[in-house]
This record gives sequence, structure tokens and C-alpha cells, in this order.
Amino acid sequence: MLRDESARLVLQALEKRDVAAGGVWSASPGMWQRYDKAWDGAAGSKGTSQLIGTIGTVYGTPSKYDITIYRVTVTDHGLEGGWTVEAICDDALQYADLSLASCPRTQLAAPGPDPFRRK
Repeated sequence: MLRDESARLVLQALEKRDVAAGGVWSASPGMWQRYDKAWDGAAGSKGTSQLIGTIGTVYGTPSKYDITIYRVTVTDHGLEGGWTVEAICDDALQYADLSLASCPRTQLAAPGPDPFRRK
């Protein structure tokens, strides 16, 4: 989980490193994608750049300005290049001086009673 200040730092850094502007990240609310190189196709399209992995995020959770990372995937291309879940997360989180290992964890509440269970 990224607290508000860390979230701001990471989002600003990913925006500066956007694939359409010579960087390797494509970040939108809900999904951050890491590519192997900047997009080099016509009219700002992907071209020959390949996706390495994706970080699934939820903005505004657990509080208004926080971001929770809930899923990370690595493509076959990423695996072939030696990328791991930890490496992709660390690549994004470094801009807030964090890593996956040092990033605070969200405290989840215990689930309530099953509303569909018959008594």
C-alpha cells in the first residue's frame, strides 16, 4: 500500500517516464504497465516495444489518497528477460524510496457473515 505522499511520488515519476514520451511506463488508474522500451510505432503507438508486466492498483484505498497494489503479473517476454513480480514492483516503487519488501501492507478486516448462507 502506498500512503498519500509515496503514491504522489510514484505517480509523478511514472508520468515523467511515460512510454509515449520516451519512457517505459504506461500508468492509468487501476493499471501500471512496464514495457521493455519506449513506444516506437507510428503516431505514438506501441510499435516493437513489448509488455514486461502489469501492476494492478486501486486508488483511494484504504483512504482517499492511498493506492493499494493488489495484483502483479509478468508476461512471458518479461520472464524471458529475467523480470519477476518483485523486480517490476521495485522498479515502480523506487521513486518513493520503497521496494515491495519495504512497502507497508494493507490491514484487511476479517470477512463478515455470509449473507447467502441459510440458517
